[in-house]
Amino acid sequence: MTDAKSPVYEARFGWDRRTVGALTISVVFTAALVLPGTPLVAQLLGIPLFAGGGLLMTFNSLNRKVALRVDGTGVLLGGAPLRYRSTTAHVPWADITAVVLWQQAVQNSTMPWVGVARHVGTAPLPGPGQGPRARAAMRFLVPNVPVDVAMASRAVNGWRLDRARLAAAVDHFAPCVPVVDAG
Repeated sequence: MTDAKSPVYEARFGWDRRTVGALTISVVFTAALVLPGTPLVAQLLGIPLFAGGGLLMTFNSLNRKVALRVDGTGVLLGGAPLRYRSTTAHVPWADITAVVLWQQAVQNSTMPWVGVARHVGTAPLPGPGQGPRARAAMRFLVPNVPVDVAMASRAVNGWRLDRARLAAAVDHFAPCVPVVDAG
């Protein structure tokens, strides 16, 4: 993360409550699968799933790649762990009409998201998952969020969001761009 006095806001992947919880579950299930008497089929299917998932979460938490950055050039939306480079998107201030904070219902809780509303007609962001099927899925999964905002968003998962610093950075670099809490 950048210095607290810097107007640049940067959040990096690391440990958060969800990541630690999921890693703990991965370790417990992996350990249970190696106990004597566990069926071979369960071991062959479960160990790669749980141990692999735990290793992936650990790698993503330790690599400290940028999850979100707000600076003088615009907003950088960090990518997915396994496809970071191809799914990372930089959106210049000239394309942004608002920074949008929203929530997605997930099982018995919510997942916070950060996205950008862009001018109508702006080209899709780089990376996979921007086609008609993905847009239809987003309309179904988050009907209360405009699909263009949902497609230009990143889940706050594996990193921490400091709303006050985000708002201060947006106000510093693009005072005409509001930070909207869409709930």
